[in-house]
Amino acid sequence: MKQYLELLQDVLDHGVCKGDRTGTGTLSVFGRQYRHDLATGFPLLTTKKLHFKSIVNELLWFLSGNTNTRWLKENGVSIWNAWATEEGELGPIYGAQWTAWPTRDGSTINQIDYVIDCLRNNPDSRRILFHAWNVEFLPDERMSPQENVKAGRMALPPCHLLYQFYVAEGRLSAQLMIRSSDSFLGLPYNTASLALLTLMLAQQCDLVPGEIIICTGDSHIYNNHLEQVQKQLTREPLPLPRINILRRPDSIYDYRFEDFDLQDYNPHAHIAAPVAV
Repeated sequence: MKQYLELLQDVLDHGVCKGDRTGTGTLSVFGRQYRHDLATGFPLLTTKKLHFKSIVNELLWFLSGNTNTRWLKENGVSIWNAWATEEGELGPIYGAQWTAWPTRDGSTINQIDYVIDCLRNNPDSRRILFHAWNVEFLPDERMSPQENVKAGRMALPPCHLLYQFYVAEGRLSAQLMIRSSDSFLGLPYNTASLALLTLMLAQQCDLVPGEIIICTGDSHIYNNHLEQVQKQLTREPLPLPRINILRRPDSIYDYRFEDFDLQDYNPHAHIAAPVAV
């Protein structure tokens, strides 16, 4: 994960001061990219401990199409609580767009099914992608997340908004576009989640996991994360863990947290930081 740490240093060295929706303030750069070959290990950050259970269960939640935090809470995940209504609703965020994109005739399109069909039957296609940027349901920035949900919109617009897949010589690679990247808190989760999704799709489609590529638009560090970033950059990266998927479910929607055996994850200690809401 050396490239990720280099990105943090890049933002510290070259970032410009910018305001933001939360009022916290950031250092920001624009247009960055890094890559990771999944054959070299699972890209779970080692310079601070990450909550692997949250990463896995959030991805499973997205794939289920669920947009209520109740299931997340029941499975030990609290990362979405701050934006939900009292009933746990988040509006038509990621899972709704991934698996049930609404159409003009009142039906829906499951983009994940489309991706899997392409990987199995048309792997040379240049259209193997899905995204969540449904303009009709984007929130009004003048309103709170909860007010937007009650108006039928997303609590937050998608940050990790477009996933594209590429097959060559039996290897599956994936590229993710993140329009707004919280580099200290969010980006390590997004990287691990993309890697996990790629491993799952590769297993379902009889492919070998290849490379993941992360492309970021506005890459920023919040002003109240600067000390934590500097602390993290003093730490030496440790060997990456590996993941063993213990079974092959009938479909991409049937995985459980217990299916993922994380091996040899021995990171530095967690570094706490407030979430900008």
